[in-house]
Amino acid sequence: MIHGAEALSDAAGERRGEARFGNNIPTPAAAETALTDSVDANAEVWPRGLEHGEASHAVGGDQKDELNEKSIESVASSTVPTSSSSETDMKLHSKEASSPTSNSTPTTNLSKTGVKSKEPFSLASSTLPTSHSSTADIESNVSASSVQYPEGGLEAWSVVFGSFCGMLAAFGLMNAVGVYQTYLSTNQLASYDESTISWIFGLYIFLAFFCGVQIGPVFDSKGPRYLVLAGSVLLLAAVFLVAESTQYWHFILSFGLLAGLGTSLIFTPAVSAIGHFFSTARGSATGIATTGGSLGGVIFPLMLQRLFPLVGFAWSTRILAFLLLILLILANALIKSRLPPKPGGSVWPDFLIFRDKVFTLTTAGVFFIEWGLFIPISYISLYALHVGLDPALSYQLIALLNVGSIFGRWLPGYVADRLGRFNTMILTIALSLLFTLAFWLPISTPSDPPHSTITITPLIIIFALGFGFSSGSNISLTPVCVGQLCETEELGRYYATCYTVVSFGCLTGIPIAGAILRYDGGEYWGLVLFTSACYAGGLACFVAGRVMRVGWVVTKIF
Repeated sequence: MIHGAEALSDAAGERRGEARFGNNIPTPAAAETALTDSVDANAEVWPRGLEHGEASHAVGGDQKDELNEKSIESVASSTVPTSSSSETDMKLHSKEASSPTSNSTPTTNLSKTGVKSKEPFSLASSTLPTSHSSTADIESNVSASSVQYPEGGLEAWSVVFGSFCGMLAAFGLMNAVGVYQTYLSTNQLASYDESTISWIFGLYIFLAFFCGVQIGPVFDSKGPRYLVLAGSVLLLAAVFLVAESTQYWHFILSFGLLAGLGTSLIFTPAVSAIGHFFSTARGSATGIATTGGSLGGVIFPLMLQRLFPLVGFAWSTRILAFLLLILLILANALIKSRLPPKPGGSVWPDFLIFRDKVFTLTTAGVFFIEWGLFIPISYISLYALHVGLDPALSYQLIALLNVGSIFGRWLPGYVADRLGRFNTMILTIALSLLFTLAFWLPISTPSDPPHSTITITPLIIIFALGFGFSSGSNISLTPVCVGQLCETEELGRYYATCYTVVSFGCLTGIPIAGAILRYDGGEYWGLVLFTSACYAGGLACFVAGRVMRVGWVVTKIF
């Protein structure tokens, strides 16, 4: 008799367990506990009826373990009633607990509470309390916070190589403007003064950066494909037209206008696309890509120096154009974006981002250093000719400056990923200021007797290499510093907005230097002091931005 009663009790317990977990109908104790826990947002939802209810006594050993596993799946698949219905449901289960037929499916009668329902009670029919956020908003937030970057791989590094080729074409030409300025001032445009000739190259550099205000947002919205293609067409057309130019206005239209627009369409997407594939190693990847511009600044001046006396100006420039064609084909094939456009994004610039004081200081800092950067690039060859150095060496100084810049664009990027982007930028700006004041200023200041070429030659070579190295980060670290202040999807917009302001420094820097040169009667000391003042201003702005964000702690990585 006792064994028979125990067997009936076990069978009844199993049926109650199946009803509770198979049909999502909990026992009174389990439901009451679950409802109580749902009020506390931090409570753990767990069917404590297995520990305190009658089923836990009826089921023993392996059966109880199996039942516990089933209960976890049941609670996970069901939803907890809202807190507004907990009082009613607790009354219901209190009534059910006193009913002799507790193993049957209960029918609710909530007439006393003012709620009419004939539906059986089930946790599955209830819902969790909802917040004011919509499901779309939640999915959007999760997507934004879980962006993954390849940080390498064939596709990512192919984009870096494509950007390298684009930079080699576009920025290689920009880093060789000193060769063209020196040649034109002694040949086709010999009747014009240096300040007037400088406006050709000032306009070119200005447009290369200024047009990014629209190109950056278009990249964010549409991707790089058509931008790079259009830039390639314009840049190639410009170089072929330069070969045919003979008058001042010819060079303004071809070199100044077309080449500036073409460079801008290539430069902004080439830099921004890298940010879609790298985050942690963004500084290194961007540095590698921007070394293309420095390499072009080595190859193109040396190539043009040899070709000018052999085949003349026109064919030398055409040969350069065919070389650019090969590089730009590779750039068009490899540069691509990865992240989807930012929801609700616009192709129009938003200058409200200047409300961020750190971004404003960063932009001001970049303005100052770019204001001074292109002065040595444009005038170092002319300075060498002015002090009586060998003409061949005067062209080679541009190449030497870009040799230093190759290492200066890659190594600071590598260091920046470990010591901080702003920290590294501050160090390289300080080095640029030091090399200008310590090596170029002493030999550019008039003396009696004048400095000998034996004294000038080693100092100007050291300056070219040292300044090239330290100033290389002006191009490679600027995008990663700006990118540190915004979301990746907005990098094109932020970077382009920054360089819209910076471009006015590029427009006026070279002509101002030419005007200073004319005012000083052809002496270069005023020009060198202006360059030094630009870098001092840039250093002050970057230091102020860093202090505003992370304070005066020197060891803080930022």
